[in-house]
Amino acid sequence: MTRKTVRIAMNGVTGRMGYRQHLVRSILAIREQGGLDLGGGTVLWPEPVLVGRREHALRALAEKHGLEHVSTDLDAVLADESVEIYFDAQVTSAREEAIKKAIAAGKHIYTEKPTATGLEGALDLARLAAAQGVKHGVVQDKLFLPGLLKLKRLIDGGFFGRILSVRGEFGYWVFEGDWQAAQRPSWNYRAEDGGGIVVDMFPHWEYVLHELFGRVRSVQALTATHIPQRWDENGKPYDATADDAAYGIFELEGGAIAQINSSWAVRVNRDELVEFQVDGTEGSAVAGLRNCRVQHRSATPKPVWNPDIPATEVFRDQWQEVPDNGEFDNGFKAQWELFLKHVYADAPYHWDLLAGARGVQLAELGLKSSAEGRRIDVPEISL
Repeated sequence: MTRKTVRIAMNGVTGRMGYRQHLVRSILAIREQGGLDLGGGTVLWPEPVLVGRREHALRALAEKHGLEHVSTDLDAVLADESVEIYFDAQVTSAREEAIKKAIAAGKHIYTEKPTATGLEGALDLARLAAAQGVKHGVVQDKLFLPGLLKLKRLIDGGFFGRILSVRGEFGYWVFEGDWQAAQRPSWNYRAEDGGGIVVDMFPHWEYVLHELFGRVRSVQALTATHIPQRWDENGKPYDATADDAAYGIFELEGGAIAQINSSWAVRVNRDELVEFQVDGTEGSAVAGLRNCRVQHRSATPKPVWNPDIPATEVFRDQWQEVPDNGEFDNGFKAQWELFLKHVYADAPYHWDLLAGARGVQLAELGLKSSAEGRRIDVPEISL
């Protein structure tokens, strides 16, 4: 067995998502399992180089996990020929310029989303990467979650017949930060710093809808800033200038309609933080992050509307749980492994910077729809 070491510059791992999901639960988890088997007797061993602005925080992480390489000098890291992959989990406003530098240095690119602050910037990254001949991928983690994998299994098996509609509910109450600490960083609520739930979540909804149900053809959205004042990490009040809720309607290729509510100002009364109900002519399903329940046409009850008497049925009990029928790994780790196999074993991979640009496009058009109060067509994009 031959072990091939690949050095990966990981920028932004001191943040919540970069640290927990990408460093610990993906790259370090791959190391803990002995590396990634590429086939043919080769095992890939990822060696992270932690990059960021705060050296003390980087060194603390390196010491905690037994890692050797940290740097606050991105240019120097990118100039190092032994570093082959650049990963970005920084704040959105810093991402585009850093990825441009990494492409120019000939590094393969793997990045969180949104890939840029606007569609033109996102398309520019895709074009630059194609011209440079580097491989590139964008995190689209929801596709690899157990609940949506089960949902895809149902779609591929023809369970729904003709899909009519998709209804999504996402969100939770993010504390304002005054009497309880907020669960999200304060920049998320400042538009000038790249914050906002549309910028954050519409790229997710684009790839979920696109991959499972069909390309988004039009968007009609209404955004709101329900909580106008919040308190930052130092307990200082600030004005929330970004949207903290968005209510969207998406027309899909093939005729299905999707409605998705996204909010950081909603208290949860559902089984999971995100759920999608899919209704079709032959059956329906409700999928969350991990679970999926179905109701087939043949087992659909016949409710009768009568507001004068208490409900006589427990509607949730009329659904059937979809079995796992397999092992599900961490969704971030699963996509990391696919990207590494794409780079080093030429495995197929289509979640690239162009796919990331579609997410940026939908967010941009969603904000425009809300500002102008109208439905907007979503044109296809290409290099």
